[in-house]
Amino acid sequence: MSKAATVLVVGGGGFIGSVTCRQLLERGWNVRILDNFSRSSREQIEAQLPGAEIHEGDIRYVATVDRAMRGADELIHLAATSINKSSNDPAESLDIDFRGMQHVFESACNHGIGKVVFASSASVYGEPKTLPMTETDEINPRTPYCIGKFAGERMLAFYAERQALRWVALRFFNVYGPGQNAGAYYTSVVLTFLRRIARGEPPVIDGDGTQTMDFVHVEDVARAVVMALEGDASGEVLNVGTGTQTSIAELATILIRHMGAGIQPQFWPRDVLVSRREADITRIRSVLGWEPTVGLEEGLASVIEHLKAKGELA
Repeated sequence: MSKAATVLVVGGGGFIGSVTCRQLLERGWNVRILDNFSRSSREQIEAQLPGAEIHEGDIRYVATVDRAMRGADELIHLAATSINKSSNDPAESLDIDFRGMQHVFESACNHGIGKVVFASSASVYGEPKTLPMTETDEINPRTPYCIGKFAGERMLAFYAERQALRWVALRFFNVYGPGQNAGAYYTSVVLTFLRRIARGEPPVIDGDGTQTMDFVHVEDVARAVVMALEGDASGEVLNVGTGTQTSIAELATILIRHMGAGIQPQFWPRDVLVSRREADITRIRSVLGWEPTVGLEEGLASVIEHLKAKGELA
């Protein structure tokens, strides 16, 4: 497929989407974005991504999806509710993460899309029984968002059998980086902690802080999406992480040190949804040749630098 082809990025105005679109443009793709701009603004994305074709609309409307899909060659589907919001409003999650997703996949088939890359999530695993977590582990999604992500993987397999659709699903672990929205605690703990530290307040940690995440930088995540799109692989479900656990207490300590603050984290007795995260990335290495390149210390420094440049951190 020539790089001059057009790729529709559904959710291209979001945190991961905007970085992915930038990388695609840099590689010579014609980029078309469909987004409702609930987590960014059209003006912001137009400024960040000159040259991208922008469609503003909601995937819950079939006609909107069809208009954006018309003439596209490939598809990246990143749009979803947040994991926290889906628990608070299951009805909206059903509309967006199930019906809206199905509109996108059905339209892709109807318009002859060559390949779909779908943003799934490590949250489909639920609480892991063993570490590292592999793509063949037991699936136990615990929220409407997580259920929707696994349903997306199965729907792609369905369309592949019915209409020979080519697809790759990427299970993102804990994505972080400059430009992340702070609206969802469990996916933006870095920003939540940094903003408290900047105000001279201690980071507040649920439980004893021994719970871990596998933090993967947004630049690496976007590169995995692009490689999945451009590669020959199809019918694959792949973890996108680093293969390294970082405890929440350790994260707080690193951020306090980077900020030069003389405070200590506070701990709040509370059950945590998932106690451990660590990706096995053997499969994505083999299938795509992808490796994470941004270490945690470097990645956290990039977030701090970005926030300071915006005047959001002292």
